[in-house]
Amino acid sequence: MKFLTAAAVMLGVASAAPTSTIEKRAQQCGQWDSKVTGAYTLYQDLWGISGYTGSQCSDITSLSGNTLNWWTTWSWSGGSSQVKSYANVVTKTNAVQITKIKSLATKWTWTQTGSNVVADVAYDIFTSSTAGGKNEYEIMVWLAALGGAGPISATGSPIATVTVAGHSWKLWYGSNGVNEVYSFTPNGANVSSFSGDLMDFFSYLIKSQGFKDSQYLVSVGAGTEPFTGSNAKLTSSYSLVPAYK
Repeated sequence: MKFLTAAAVMLGVASAAPTSTIEKRAQQCGQWDSKVTGAYTLYQDLWGISGYTGSQCSDITSLSGNTLNWWTTWSWSGGSSQVKSYANVVTKTNAVQITKIKSLATKWTWTQTGSNVVADVAYDIFTSSTAGGKNEYEIMVWLAALGGAGPISATGSPIATVTVAGHSWKLWYGSNGVNEVYSFTPNGANVSSFSGDLMDFFSYLIKSQGFKDSQYLVSVGAGTEPFTGSNAKLTSSYSLVPAYK
């Protein structure tokens, strides 16, 4: 398993919508390209590519109600322990304290193809102690660890095994050099179709790991972090609908 360290990551550090047909535009292939559709923004986010060989393109296929269909393709070589990017969709959310959030209801079905793929498929959530402040905590929920990919870890071992949102997870803890990072990874098979409430993960961290519900939500992303591989394609059907107290 390829565990991330601070050195590896320091380099980079919806409300209901009507059925929509996406206007055909050029797909996103630039390092920092993005595309907004409804309450969602698709980001290329090629933050860790310096010195490595490869390419990545991403695009949105359609938006129907709250469900966004999107894809990303990539090939990367070199730096087997270095994340190259995080092609991901971020949902528009309010900058409120965790205690003020009723639910973060989400559904995500995905498929991954390619050769020698080392990557994760994961939610990536950031919080701060102030509204609009800098990121302080990162909470990742990995639906897949492909080809030996591993999370940030201070020790190389999980700190707990827990059941949250109907699935069993290993919980890891460490630092990326800027944020404290909690990562939930599947305790067993990858989760290719997830339906649940991301607030369940916060509830566990608050009850069992001392996480403060006074933290403010900064962002919720869902996407893939590639390490290496070729002719890879992630296809996603995704929704996130926040509700507030």
